Formats: sequence, C-alpha cells, structure tokens
Amino acid sequence: MAGMEGLVSHSELSPLAMRKFVETLFTEISRETVSAILSKSGLPREWRDPEYFSTLDGAQSTQAYANLQLALRTYYGRGARGTLIRLGEKLWEPLLSDAPFAIRTQASLIRRLPKALKRKPALELLAGLLGVKRGDITVHSLDLDLLLVDRSSPATVEQKDDSPICYVTLGLIRECLYWATGEQHDIEERACRAVGAGQCEFKITIGV
Repeated sequence: MAGMEGLVSHSELSPLAMRKFVETLFTEISRETVSAILSKSGLPREWRDPEYFSTLDGAQSTQAYANLQLALRTYYGRGARGTLIRLGEKLWEPLLSDAPFAIRTQASLIRRLPKALKRKPALELLAGLLGVKRGDITVHSLDLDLLLVDRSSPATVEQKDDSPICYVTLGLIRECLYWATGEQHDIEERACRAVGAGQCEFKITIGV
C-alpha cells in the first residue's frame, strides 16, 4: 500500500487495538457512513470490509489507523473531536474484554483497590493494551496529577496539524479512568507528535 514504507517499529499499534478500533468504528458509525468517508478521502475500496484490516502487517495497520482517523477528521470537520473521543470511549470495553488473560486478571485486581490507588495502575493497564513494546507508553506522577506519555503515538504517523489530534487516545484514557473510579476526569493532550513534539503527552488532572 502506498505510503506505508519506512515506518519504525516504535510507531506500531498493537494488533488487538487495531482490530478493536476497526470493529468499534464500523459498529458506532454505520457501514454506509464509513463507506462514504472512505470514498470522499480516496482511500482503498477494500477498506470498506472490516476483515481486510486483519490482512495487514504491523506497519500497514499503523498507517491505516492514522489514515482512518485523518479521514474522520476531514469528514466531520469541527465535530471530529467529539466523534473520535466517543470512539475512544466505546473502544475501551471491547479492548479490555478481548485482552489476554493476564491483563484481564490485572484488571480485576485494580478494581479491588481503593479509589485513590486505582488511577495510575488503570492507566498502566491501558498502556499495556496499546503499546507493542515495553516503554512505548508510560505513566508518571505530577504532584497530585498524572501524565501519560505515548512515544509510539500511531495516530500521528505521517500527520501534521496545528493542534493535537490524538482524540481516540484521549477518549480511551477518559473511559479507562471512569471504569476504574466511576468519576470523570479533566484530560488535556498538552504535546503531540503531529504538532512537532517528540512524544504525545496527556495530563490528567486529579483535583485538590
């Protein structure tokens, strides 16, 4: 596929995350609408079949992930942020439910922790679901707040923009934390590779 050469391994998306993203996309946005979006964006006709994406290798899947989100941003315009955040929120449960047994066991242990101790382990769980290699995505404490650092950031592959674009990841973070604590959190992508940063950074405000 054109434009899929030269990707470095640190930018690859986990196969599970790609599969569940495509399933969620076709579930939450009608197949007809997805077909219209792909057509307007000039993307391959084969992409109208969700099963097609299972034939792609890691680098191709990653580029497709970025191109699908670009197509959605272009199609929805100002409404793209909300649409993509909702896709990220809807992606969390399918991603977790189909995760390897060890990750689901880890999730069960997190749910038993006191609320104040759940947030960082929950985000580390998300990092393990999205990252291909250990260290791709890390979680750090910022006094009372938290910072999720995504060095792989597959949504930004070959993307340039004036503002951060990782809305799906933002939605995933939001829903992951709601799953863990039952509370909404203020989340800001304060650095993005699409804007020229070396990594994508999401600040999670815990509050006072």
